[in-house]
Amino acid sequence: MIIRSFYDEELAQASYLVGCGVTKEAIVIDPLRDIQAYVDMAKYQGLRIIAVAETHIHADFLSGTRQLAAATGAKMFLSDEGDETWKYAYASDPNVVLLKDGDVIRIGNLSLSARHTPGHTPEHLAFVLTDHPVSETPHSMFSGDFLFVGDVGRPDLLERAANFIGTMEIGARVLFSSIQKLSDLPDSLLIWPGHGAGSACGKSLGGSPVSSLGYERDTNWALKIHNESEFVDQVLLGQPEPPVYFKEMKRLNKIGPAVLESLPQPSALLQPVGRLVDVRPAQDIRAGVIPGALVIPFGKGLTNWAGWLLAFDEPVTLVAENQAMANLAARDLAMVGLDAVHGWVTASELPETPHPMDSLGAAELLPSDFILDVRGINERAKSLIPGSVHIPLGELASRAQDVPRDRRIVVHCAAGGRSPIAYSILKNAGVREVWELAGGIDAIALPMPELIARS
Repeated sequence: MIIRSFYDEELAQASYLVGCGVTKEAIVIDPLRDIQAYVDMAKYQGLRIIAVAETHIHADFLSGTRQLAAATGAKMFLSDEGDETWKYAYASDPNVVLLKDGDVIRIGNLSLSARHTPGHTPEHLAFVLTDHPVSETPHSMFSGDFLFVGDVGRPDLLERAANFIGTMEIGARVLFSSIQKLSDLPDSLLIWPGHGAGSACGKSLGGSPVSSLGYERDTNWALKIHNESEFVDQVLLGQPEPPVYFKEMKRLNKIGPAVLESLPQPSALLQPVGRLVDVRPAQDIRAGVIPGALVIPFGKGLTNWAGWLLAFDEPVTLVAENQAMANLAARDLAMVGLDAVHGWVTASELPETPHPMDSLGAAELLPSDFILDVRGINERAKSLIPGSVHIPLGELASRAQDVPRDRRIVVHCAAGGRSPIAYSILKNAGVREVWELAGGIDAIALPMPELIARS
């Protein structure tokens, strides 16, 4: 038996290749659209990918199931649980196999048994792996967004992100029931989750790539609660803001993502087309902000914030340092279905005159300043600058009218990773006096008497 995991840092998303060393067959579970890593690993291991499976209709990235099946001829194994709202629109394709609870996928001497684990979504499946020549005791579970290291999948996304009103509490109760059905599985069972720390699909995901069911029974808050009402209260408490693009991801993954001929490689342009998105490193952006451009520095946050802030049919020109950076940025955008990248330019090729980003330290704050906190709600619950106003970054573009125009705006996040994005949003909304709090709130040794006096 061969198990290989793949982790995308930008999406905090895990996918898996499982192979039989005897028959040289393999299955990939929850792939991204960028399928090259799976193809390369299968080749390296001498395996042939014959199957691709999904745990559920994903909300946080565009599925690569169709992409990988088109490239390899593999069968696609999709859930047939849930009502008509949760059926795949491409379920009738000739290479699709629909799964119900208890159905089994055979990969050589291995089997993956589908378990219906609703709660995060109604159609969710987990796959329990058994290596039959070794033991009839199940070896692993690929748990998708049902069970994480230290957490469980959030049941509020259907209501808060996809507008299925009245589903949060129902989903929480169904999720509690799904957890109880783990009782027949051994403590030794390895848990391979669909996400790690940083994903918006849970509130307290751990950083370990793998766990065991026994360890989760001992340490995971959700598995230690045995009262349904208490579980419902706790699982709905403190969930982070759901990114607005989750609703569109659900729609696209349900109807079937378009199959790409290749990963995008945007062309260098003489004239930009559509919206300028500046993906240069943050230090370069601070040295010269391009008027009118939306700033999203290349790195771990690019995929998430692009999903939040860009329309899916909006043409985009990237501002990048070079072709390699443009390619990587366009690849990351494609992972969430933002395929309308027309090309890229360098900052020096634009007619607009860049200007340095205004910044100040905490000691330079004035009583008249409007301090804007763009962190998430859970971050703010742990620490805040007294007197500051909270607008999460993902909501800032739609709430820019809530920011006053008659005084200096000082924007901050945790450590400075998100404040350049907020700076550009406010500038593009016509706010003239915008300053960045250098280093964010992490650079402040709270409590600060002069700040406390403002509250």
